[in-house]
Amino acid sequence: MEPNFKRGESKASFSGTTALIVAVGVIVILLIALPAYRWFFLISVGIGLVVAGILFVWYRFRPVREEDIENNKRPLGLG
Repeated sequence: MEPNFKRGESKASFSGTTALIVAVGVIVILLIALPAYRWFFLISVGIGLVVAGILFVWYRFRPVREEDIENNKRPLGLG
């Protein structure tokens, strides 16, 4: 039984550590090759760190309680 690849589909698939290494490699290449990406990357990382810090502090002082969790995981009855 042969795999059924359609035209235009990618045959490469990355997962786990390999995907992380590929992603970091692409980011490094873009940061070196295209200087405009450096500012975009720095601003994006800064915004991400600020949001992560706000969420960390928020849930540190207001942890999720048992009564906050909804028991009905499938309210529409799907699946």
